[in-house]
Amino acid sequence: MLVKIQNGRVIDPANGVHEVRDLWISDGRVVEPGAQPDRVIDAAGCVVCSGFIDIHMHEDPVSEGRIQPNIFLTMLRMGVTTAVGGNCGLNVYDPVEYLDIVDRDGAPVNVALFAGHEFFRHAAGGMDRYAPLSEAQIEQLCRGIGAALAGGCVGLSLGLRYVPGTDARELKAALDCCVPLGRQVSVHLRDDADQVFAAIDEVAQPCRERKLRLQISHIGSMAGFGQMETAFRQIDDYRAGGLDVACDCYPYFAFSTRIGETTYDDGWLERYHCDYGACRMTEGKYTGQACTAETFAEVRRDFPECITVCNVMREEDVRMALAHPWVMPASDGLLDGDAGHPRAAGTFPRYLREFAGNDLYEGIRKCSALPAQRLGLANKGCLSVGADADVVIFRPDALRDRATFDEPTLAPEGIEWVFIAGEPALHRGELLNASLGRAVRA
Repeated sequence: MLVKIQNGRVIDPANGVHEVRDLWISDGRVVEPGAQPDRVIDAAGCVVCSGFIDIHMHEDPVSEGRIQPNIFLTMLRMGVTTAVGGNCGLNVYDPVEYLDIVDRDGAPVNVALFAGHEFFRHAAGGMDRYAPLSEAQIEQLCRGIGAALAGGCVGLSLGLRYVPGTDARELKAALDCCVPLGRQVSVHLRDDADQVFAAIDEVAQPCRERKLRLQISHIGSMAGFGQMETAFRQIDDYRAGGLDVACDCYPYFAFSTRIGETTYDDGWLERYHCDYGACRMTEGKYTGQACTAETFAEVRRDFPECITVCNVMREEDVRMALAHPWVMPASDGLLDGDAGHPRAAGTFPRYLREFAGNDLYEGIRKCSALPAQRLGLANKGCLSVGADADVVIFRPDALRDRATFDEPTLAPEGIEWVFIAGEPALHRGELLNASLGRAVRA
């Protein structure tokens, strides 16, 4: 089917385009203007751009060999056409098999995955997150990571905060797995707040030695407690010294994680200079309630999977991060049904409306071209002839996120159309086809 999208303001930072022009798509690709189109879409008053790429989210689970779409649907509704899971060292399923399922059944969006360090650590028998691995376990860990990278994972993800038993031997062995294929490293740093600087050095130095690209995950929740300016001086120094490093950040001032994670080990109140009331439950019998010492201890003991939201980040630090040229918006979205943080459904509209300001061109660069560049996806993040026809059409004057901490999965407004592989997937919030996405392999 030949589709002509006419009268829209095409913004394609990868090619330096920002003007009213027509866009033609056919057979899954952007094409040269053709003969009589099969379909014409009038995009007057709208921006037409490449679909957004969420470089850091947490993929939907698999049950009985099939993906159970949930967060992938919220991705689609906010204009994301490629979602990158397997972050923070976590995979929900063998990542290569997961990609195979996406290719077999389709998905609401295109899916790429990192190979999660913790996932393969468990497969090697390292079930105690606080204990180091034996040499034999490290060898098995590396075999698993290596096979996943060879099978198409876009890189290695580390969640050092979540596996404090990871020592220098294990870390360097895992990084070595990325060298033969030149794959990048995504890291949830080992520590945050006042300890973030040593945590950056821990990964940046060995990545620089190995000439590996480094993606520092959700920098807002790592250095968003008064450390951001100094952290960026440190990161910029690494860039000047030859390390290819960038960051991602979600446009909110509260982080989210499961209550049983090591983030909430003893000392978290002092680290974030807060009390228990900063932490709020998003599911279970205390849904919507701020914690007390008693409810926190009860839920951490009895329901450690409970997703929480913790309101402790400084707004000025998050805004500083998202203004940095090498920081891209990413949701870090994690949902259990409708429970979770509104970032899973609102990140990209919220970023473009409230953080990109009047510079839509730069905002769209960070939502599309920059993550595509970081991932090495030459056919995504752009509207070049021959590129994948993953396209978003939105009304900038109407674009707004609606997801809240009480209703975290509400769809945004202002997204007119989303095309995946040249086919309409969504129109004004209505799902038209939730199986157009395919696996994206390195």
